[in-house]
Amino acid sequence: MTRQNSQNNITRLTRGSSQPNRSPRRTPESKKPTPSRSRVARMSGKPSASKSNRDRSKTLTAPTRPVASEKKSRLRERRRSASPFATLLLYIIRLSILGVGIGAIAGTVLTVIKPNFSSVVNSPKPQATTPKIAVAASSQASKTDLPLTQELPALKTKIDALAAKYPKLEPGAFFVDLDNGAYVSVKGDAVFSAASTIKIPVLIAFFQDVDAGKIRLDEMLTMKKELIGGGSGDMQYQQPGKKFTALETATKMSVISDNTATNMLIERLGGKEVLNQRFREWGLGSTVINNWLPDLEGANTTTPKDLANLLAKVDRGELVSTRSRDRVMKIMQDTRTRTLLPQGLEKDATIAHKTGDIGKVLGDAGIIDMPNGKRYIGSVLVKRPHNDYSARTLVQEISRTVYQHFKWYLVRPNTESEAITQPSPQSTPNPQI
Repeated sequence: MTRQNSQNNITRLTRGSSQPNRSPRRTPESKKPTPSRSRVARMSGKPSASKSNRDRSKTLTAPTRPVASEKKSRLRERRRSASPFATLLLYIIRLSILGVGIGAIAGTVLTVIKPNFSSVVNSPKPQATTPKIAVAASSQASKTDLPLTQELPALKTKIDALAAKYPKLEPGAFFVDLDNGAYVSVKGDAVFSAASTIKIPVLIAFFQDVDAGKIRLDEMLTMKKELIGGGSGDMQYQQPGKKFTALETATKMSVISDNTATNMLIERLGGKEVLNQRFREWGLGSTVINNWLPDLEGANTTTPKDLANLLAKVDRGELVSTRSRDRVMKIMQDTRTRTLLPQGLEKDATIAHKTGDIGKVLGDAGIIDMPNGKRYIGSVLVKRPHNDYSARTLVQEISRTVYQHFKWYLVRPNTESEAITQPSPQSTPNPQI
């Protein structure tokens, strides 16, 4: 028993020495990592040898500071050591340069945007402002009123003969050929009651203000009770407070000679005195509004030449723009009353005109276009006994006589072919002018 046990022990010893060494199985406690020397050193508060070696190597190998960085540091030190006064002076100089630059840029921009800015700023203020419309009107008045060339004595003799047939009537007439300025005047400068022919300058003033932007065509005008005028027109039958556009009001004033519309426009344009001043600036020395319409007393005045002069200015485009002139001509062509000047014209002729009719005066003035291309202006005013019907007949006869004269006469001599192909109704191929 003892020998066997000893033999077994020898066998185990022999096996153990022949097998390689094996690490013992790790317990959970043995699996924890063993701290390194550096960590042990840190935990103990002592620097590790490796860290000290690295620090020593960095110290030995650190590059020296460049020369440029040293110069910069010296400049900084000099700036810090500079006095506060020098620094303040430097900032002031910089701000001054910046302000001058901004001012130059701003001035250049203003010059580009509005070239006349400097002249406007430096120009002295006027003592009194003059409305644009007055300046334009005064410049127009400085022009020749009518481009008159020569009077037509033959035509004047004919008109005088017609007037002699009506001793109770006192006619005044002025006609001018727009192609050559030939004219005839029979008491053309005599002052007459204007009646409704005063509405012609009111109409022109209205469109002049439209061109100036002082009034719009679609502006609404209110019919006030105190502006309602009797006599001609249909606006008088509307309720006070009713509104009309400015263009409708101006059209009614001329086409149907509405007195209420006339009063509304006179008020809207500034009143009687304002319009009278404008008429004077146009060169109309005898055209004056003294009464609201209807002016049955005949206090509003004009002359045949004033009316012709005004129409000539409109025809030449001196008082209103081309667009407004076309509107004026269209409105005046639509005049409803056609018992005066139109009765002396041929069928194909056209006329833009305005009539006037009160008890003691009858009149008509307009621009006539003939089928042969000739154009002329005619203005006739007749003083008469109250509502004397013969005044209408006289205006018609004067119109017919003038039309036929302008149709056949020539300022220059006729050629033989023209004399043959253009016989005169009175067997005189070329009436004397």
